Amino acid sequence: MYNFVILTDNTVDMPVEWLNEHEVGYECLPCSMNGVVYDKKNPIDTKLFYRQMREGAMPTTSQMNPAMAEAMFETYLQEGKDILYLAFSSGLSGTCNSARIAAEELKEKYPERQIKIMDSLAASMGEGLLLYYAVKLRDKGKNLDEICDWLLENRLHLCHVFTVDDLNHLHRGGRVSKATAVLGTLANIKPMLHVDNEGKLISIGKVRGRKKSLATLVSMMEERIGKYCDKNETVFVSHGDCEADAEYVAGLVKEKFGIENIMIHPISATIGAHSGPGTVALFFLGEYR
Repeated sequence: MYNFVILTDNTVDMPVEWLNEHEVGYECLPCSMNGVVYDKKNPIDTKLFYRQMREGAMPTTSQMNPAMAEAMFETYLQEGKDILYLAFSSGLSGTCNSARIAAEELKEKYPERQIKIMDSLAASMGEGLLLYYAVKLRDKGKNLDEICDWLLENRLHLCHVFTVDDLNHLHRGGRVSKATAVLGTLANIKPMLHVDNEGKLISIGKVRGRKKSLATLVSMMEERIGKYCDKNETVFVSHGDCEADAEYVAGLVKEKFGIENIMIHPISATIGAHSGPGTVALFFLGEYR
C-alpha cells in the first residue's frame, strides 16, 4: 500500500485497463458532439467518434473546472492519502490551473495532507509516458517528493512529434490559416508538429505525402534522442483511428533503435477533437524537445 496516490486526466490517452491495473485515478475532460456530452460516466467509442468527425461532426471540449478537481481530490484525502496530480499541459488547457485552485481550497480543510500539482507540459501519450515513469518510480518505492523531482527534471526531455492527415482540423483549432489548410490539402502537404518547452503545440515543418510524414516522425526522433537512446525502455505511439499507420511508425522505430517495447493506443475524444482523424504521434525521451 502507498501513502499517496497518483492522479491524472484522460488526456494521457492511456488504456483505462492500464490506469485501473496501476491504481491511477483519473477524471475525464468533457467532450460534446452532436448535442451529446461524453465524459467518464458516458464515454464514447473512439471508432464512433472518429467516424462522426469524418462525417462532418464538430466536437468541442471543456477543461476540468475547480469543482471537478476538488471532488476527485477529496475522495482520496478522506482516505488519508497524499496526492500527486499529473496535469494536462498548461500551454493547452486551463485544467492545471483549475487543479491548483482546488488544491489551495482543500489544503485549508486537510492541512496535514500533501497535494502536489505537476504541470506535465505534455499532451496525449506524452503525458501518458510521464505517468508511466511516475508509476514505475512509485512501484520501486520512491516517495512523493522523489517522484516530483524526477518529473521536474525530465518533463522537458519528454518529446512529442506528430503529424496530421487533414489540415482542416488544425485550422478549426486556430493552428493554421484557412488558405494554408485549403492549399495544403490540395498539394497533399502534411505538417510536422511538436509540443514545445512551454507545453504549446507548434508547427515545425511540412512534407509532401503521408508515408513521408510518417517516416519523418522517426527522423525527428533520431535528431532529438541523442544520449537518451539507452534510456528509452519504452516508446509510445498514439493515433486518430489509423492503427495501421501507427504500426508502421512503430516498426520503423524498432528497426532504427531496437526498441521492442512500444505501446500503441488511440487518441481520446478530448485530444482528437482538435487533432482529428489520421493523426499519428510518437513519444520518447530525448535530449531536447
